[in-house]
Amino acid sequence: MGLFGPPRLSYFYSCIPATSARKDPPAMSTSTTTPRVTPVALITGGSRGLGKSMALHLADHGIDVVVTYKSGEREAREVVAAMQQKGRKAAALALDVGDSRSFAAFANTLAHELEATFQRDRFDHLVNNAGSGAHASFAETTEEQFDQMVNVHLKSTFFLTQKLLPLIADGGRILNVSSGLTRFTFPGYAAYASVKGAVEVLTHYLAKELGPRRITVNTVAPGAIETDFGGGAVRDNQELNKMIAGMTALGRVGLPDDIGAAVSLLLAPEANWITGQRIEVSGGTLL
Repeated sequence: MGLFGPPRLSYFYSCIPATSARKDPPAMSTSTTTPRVTPVALITGGSRGLGKSMALHLADHGIDVVVTYKSGEREAREVVAAMQQKGRKAAALALDVGDSRSFAAFANTLAHELEATFQRDRFDHLVNNAGSGAHASFAETTEEQFDQMVNVHLKSTFFLTQKLLPLIADGGRILNVSSGLTRFTFPGYAAYASVKGAVEVLTHYLAKELGPRRITVNTVAPGAIETDFGGGAVRDNQELNKMIAGMTALGRVGLPDDIGAAVSLLLAPEANWITGQRIEVSGGTLL
């Protein structure tokens, strides 16, 4: 406040040069904006179980999907049809993740499919999901069983991702599927859980090395789920199902949709600051 009372606003306005008066904002351009590119995800082992649920959840969230299958071509085509009914583009390609010699040819096939079906030369999200189980005690696990687990779960995640890197868009996502068995133990899964543990370590390295391309890399680790995995034991053996539910905080075993929903969450745009993490989706098993 001045000596003679508050200054009059008219004095300040009179000091503002006419050239500095506020101008009307420019008219909004009527030119057409660039259309948003629909993300494309690749899910290995997407014909059934967790992979199928992932694909359908991503379709619900506006993502186009390529699923792979080893022998279940009919099931994979049904997943494609279900996604197309949701208004999404989709495709199914054959892939044996246990045969790393096939990965280069698969990458070429995928590149052609991206162009033909999605009008893209890159895809955005890779979900390394395909796998198989081996149930045997440590003492009885054979070298053949161990090598199979390494090839299907670790070697495939390493070398398939490597072959597909040129096709993954900058700013994309990689999700590696692990298992709750890397944190808690059940007899008979030493080989399976060991290679899944290695996948979790690989996730950290990929997150670090692919950071400059803004590609995030995370691990999703399901708990026991009611699928046909491992012969459908969790789904079909009521005693086993009840036992696992009793040691789970949320009081039940998991369902495929629990994992599909988590994957869609981790691939959402809002999750772009999460990388190098292990996200367990087990309902709180053995806390």
